[in-house]
Order: sequence, then structure tokens, then C-alpha cells
Amino acid sequence: MPADGLALPSADEAREALTAVRAEVAKAVVGQDVAVTGLVVALLSRGHVLLEGVPGTAKTLLVRSLAASLRLGTARVQFTPDLMPGDVTGSLVYDAGVSDLVFREGPVFTNLLLADEINRTPPKTQASLLEAMEERQVTVDGRPRLLPRPFVVAATQNPVEQEGTYPLPEAQLDRFLLKLRLPLPPRDVELEVLQRHAGGFDPRDLAAAGLRPVAGPEHLAAGARAVGQVRVAPEVLGYVVDVVRATREAPSLSLGVSPRGATMLLATSRAWAWLQGRDYVTPDDVKALAPATLGHRVQLRPEAELEGVTVDAVLASVLAGVAVPR
Repeated sequence: MPADGLALPSADEAREALTAVRAEVAKAVVGQDVAVTGLVVALLSRGHVLLEGVPGTAKTLLVRSLAASLRLGTARVQFTPDLMPGDVTGSLVYDAGVSDLVFREGPVFTNLLLADEINRTPPKTQASLLEAMEERQVTVDGRPRLLPRPFVVAATQNPVEQEGTYPLPEAQLDRFLLKLRLPLPPRDVELEVLQRHAGGFDPRDLAAAGLRPVAGPEHLAAGARAVGQVRVAPEVLGYVVDVVRATREAPSLSLGVSPRGATMLLATSRAWAWLQGRDYVTPDDVKALAPATLGHRVQLRPEAELEGVTVDAVLASVLAGVAVPR
């Protein structure tokens, strides 16, 4: 039930509201429809998202626009080399009024957390997010403290500037439901971006651009419940397993997808099927979500990297080689 005690909206109403979120975000972000849809899928699946792209591809603007389209608590953390774990999770501080230590909540106590440039902070601070992302709680002074629901981390990172960065370890990458790449736009999209700016668009003032909240936690809750009822035939379940197992046998990969990755692929495929208006998953849903769900869970062999092999190419080969159920 939502916080106000009212009944949840219907599945159709929830789908309509979340479709409207995609339209609202498009008022500020041009040409990143795949990333916008991925963020909505993550919200429905209660999963976290890693956004990767060179500077200037609207990673931060995308998350800020999503936050402006939702009635959810949001917070932003700019990850820097001197950021401490307590700056993220919160810490005990002395309160003179009660002459005792009290817990002051960090920015992680929100619904949608923007972790900007997460690879610019040391591993100790990166790890402070692990418990929050997996358990939806933080432990300070031996006491666990639950985070609000829903809780989703949208982290950004720059893939080209590696000096002074701390690559995320595999254990933390595996906590992200999706890794979405924001590519440089084609000419027509870049022209539209300039036309908007020439017309007075200010990315720092999203309200002036017409963005407004069109969905809330009740729509996410109703959507998540409906996604949980999306049917998956045994043949499609077998297809998911076969795809995942094929990554473990791919000669170009030193690390294949774990069973957790298989459950994540199932979750994203169900969410995508529901957004498409279906109550069942098809192999095409699995194919569509496999690159973003599995790409960050595998590791290329060094010799394959030297030969110019990419993870996307390996996954495409895997998907082409696994028999599709009829």
C-alpha cells in the first residue's frame, strides 16, 4: 500500500504513468531513449543502474530529469578522492542538546540516489554502497538502519579518462542490474540539442523546461506487482539459462555470467515485457535486455582485448549461437 493508505492504481494506470515518465524526460534529454527505458526497467525491478559515457553525453542530466518526473525523494553525491564512507551512509555526531552521540543520516537515505562519477572515489568509499545496494540498509556503530523503499542507485562513470580513477571491482559491478552506455549522438540529434539551447533551454532549470512529476511510489509499487505476475514459459526459462551458461564457455571470456546474472536477466525481461503491454516473456525480450544486463558481468581475456574483441561482440555471438525456443 502507498504511504497515504490509498489503494494501488491498476496495472494499466501504472503503465500509463511510467510511459509518461519517459515522455517527461524527453523534454530535457534528446536521443537517449534506450537509457531512459533502461532506468524505468530498473525502477520496476528495484535494481541499480550504471550509466557510462564520455563527458557531455547527459548522464547527470538524464538522472536529474528522471528525478524531476517522479514523486520520489532524491539526492546527489559527487564522488571525489577525499569522500569518506560516512559522507555517503551517515555517521554518529555529538548532539549537545542531549549530551550524546546521535545518528545523522547521509544522502543514501533517499529513494533515488545519483552517485556521480562513482569511479573517482577510493574503493573504501565505493564499498560503503555495497550493503546499501544489496541489503537496502546501512550498518553504523553495529546497528542496521533500513533505507526508504524504493531505493535505487543511478551511478555515472567516464570510460575514457582513467587517470586518478578507481575501477569498480567485479563484486560491486555485479550489484548493478543494468549498465547503460550513453553514446555520442548522431548529427540530427546533436542539432536538436543546439536548437533547444538556442531557444533558451537551461539544463539547470528543469521546471522551466516543463518537467513535472507524473508518477510516484504508488505507480512503481503497482508496476512491480504486475511485473511479478508476468508469465515465463519453461522454454523461455531454459533459454535464459542456456544464454548464461554459454557465456561461461565463450573462448574470449575469462569470466562468464553467474546465476545471479541469470535472475537479473529474467527480472529485466519481465519488466520490459510488461512495459510492452504483455503478460508473458518472449525470447526477443531476453535478447533485447541481455547486452545491458549481462555486459558488465563478464570479463574479456587479455589476449581477446589485444585483438580488439568487444564484450558486445561476444554477447552477440553467444545470442546467435543459442537455439531459440519456438
